[in-house]
Amino acid sequence: MLRLFYLHIVFIFLISSFNNKSNLESINLVKSNTWFIAGPANENQETINAVRQKEGIIRVTAKDFPRGEIELNVTIIPSETNDGIPKNLSADSGFVTIIYKSTQLIKLQAREGNPEGTGCIHGGSHPMTDLPASPNSFTTLKIPWKNFRQDGLVDGRLLNIHNLCKFNFVNYKPISGALLEIKSVIIQN
Repeated sequence: MLRLFYLHIVFIFLISSFNNKSNLESINLVKSNTWFIAGPANENQETINAVRQKEGIIRVTAKDFPRGEIELNVTIIPSETNDGIPKNLSADSGFVTIIYKSTQLIKLQAREGNPEGTGCIHGGSHPMTDLPASPNSFTTLKIPWKNFRQDGLVDGRLLNIHNLCKFNFVNYKPISGALLEIKSVIIQN
């Protein structure tokens, strides 16, 4: 009888664990959302999104002798503007998975919404992490939310995933012809 009791408890635990994980929906921002660009890139917003829709990839190339940084961004909730409303991700959401190829280090910033939850904050909080250069092949990174820290500092404030607006992929010091290609940006909702 005791063995049956323990088997019942194990069965309930397994089913509840399975149900919790299966309720998480994944969102691929390359497939679903409009992307925006600023800085010395050969591609403009229209070109980036036309290639995204046709080939399923984001591709950005730095101009010759670029001045300034290149910032590529995408809102979490689809928006036709560079700003949007924040998304409240589930407490069970643990990471973002990115498949990319880059000739240079890219800083990945996760922007939070305003305290009212009605829009994105420009400036202010910059929880970020690094996407190391991977010039020869596509790399898959599974980045836990805990890796996003204010200004990329080890002791920086953590990202609030319950108020996530957008991702900024930033090349702070692009060189001529620097290339960033992104196949997917998948978040657990």
